[in-house]
This record gives sequence, structure tokens and C-alpha cells, in this order.
Amino acid sequence: MAGNDEIRATAQGAAPVPLSVLDLVTVGAGRTATDALRTSVKIAKLAENRGFNRYWVAEHHSMPGVASSSPAVILAHLAAHTERIRLGSGGVMLPNHAPLVIAEQFGTLEAMAPGRIDLGLGRAPGTDG
Repeated sequence: MAGNDEIRATAQGAAPVPLSVLDLVTVGAGRTATDALRTSVKIAKLAENRGFNRYWVAEHHSMPGVASSSPAVILAHLAAHTERIRLGSGGVMLPNHAPLVIAEQFGTLEAMAPGRIDLGLGRAPGTDG
């Protein structure tokens, strides 16, 4: 698509489409992880106000441009700044963590934000099986 062309369509049917956000908590050029986390809070609040269904963060490690290495900590911060939107992980990499610790962390998150926490589990290339 070139230039400022717009995509226009007519909605059909009565069921709303549940929209979600997957955030890598990206650190822009000349920015810090603190800046990225502040931006994620702003995006989560905007998504909640616009009626989005979920806001998930993805776990990534050893990437200077990504500040989402600790999903549980980020989700606790987002839960403190939002009221209704579901929050979750777009894949906690179990080979990197003790499963009991993850269960306890997400159980605590669920207690802090009842009915709003999702746990996605994954296994990334380069990790142990």
C-alpha cells in the first residue's frame, strides 16, 4: 500500500471482534527501559479505554531493544495502572524458570487482579527442551 491510502470496510454481523495487544516493551533509539515501561502503561490504559479485550507482554531476553524479560513484574505494574483489561504473558519460557515459581507468581497476580490474569507458556528456540 502506498502513501496515505486508507483501508475502509463495512462491518457485517452483530458479534464484536475481541481485540488484544501483544507488547514486546520495545526500547526505541535513544530511549531507556524505563521509557519503554512507561509507554507500555500508557498503551495498556489506552487499550482498556478503547475496549480491547487483553493486553499481553512477551518474554524476551538478551535483547537491548526489548524490555520484557520479566513478564510477571511488568504485569503487576500494569495491573496497578488498569482496572478491567485482562493481562497476561505471551509466553513465559518454562525452560528459563522453575515451574513452581511461575505458578506462584501468577497465582499472586491473580489474587491482586482477580479474573484478569492470563498465563501463556512457551519454549523458545535455543533453550533446553
